[in-house]
Amino acid sequence: MIVGIGVDLVDIPRFERTLERTPRLRDRLFSPAEQALKPRSLAARYAAKEALIKALGGSDGVHWTEIEVTPEPSGRPWFTLTGSTAAVVAARGITTLHLSMSHDAGFATAYVVAEGTASAATSDAAPPRPEEDPE
Repeated sequence: MIVGIGVDLVDIPRFERTLERTPRLRDRLFSPAEQALKPRSLAARYAAKEALIKALGGSDGVHWTEIEVTPEPSGRPWFTLTGSTAAVVAARGITTLHLSMSHDAGFATAYVVAEGTASAATSDAAPPRPEEDPE
């Protein structure tokens, strides 16, 4: 069952300027393996991490460097989660994360679908609204 979705879009030139102005962002946002990548690839990974946080419904207990986008041998991107971030995902009943990323024409985008149990879908759901008073 789908329990969350997230999407994000990043302006690559703007992202590059931000990295140039604030070099410490690489250390705060990306794993050591990711930090060596080209800016357009970093922008796509930033979009993926943002999309994951949206699919989770928030960033409580999530740390940027504990989310690494790693390619499978086929090239398909995949999340490798560690630490408290992995614990948050497991605690929310999420069993599978699907990730798609792309970059073209100065933009990077990512889309995440989180799958889990039915209880995961309802555990973070908003409480039901009270019925309107007819008077």
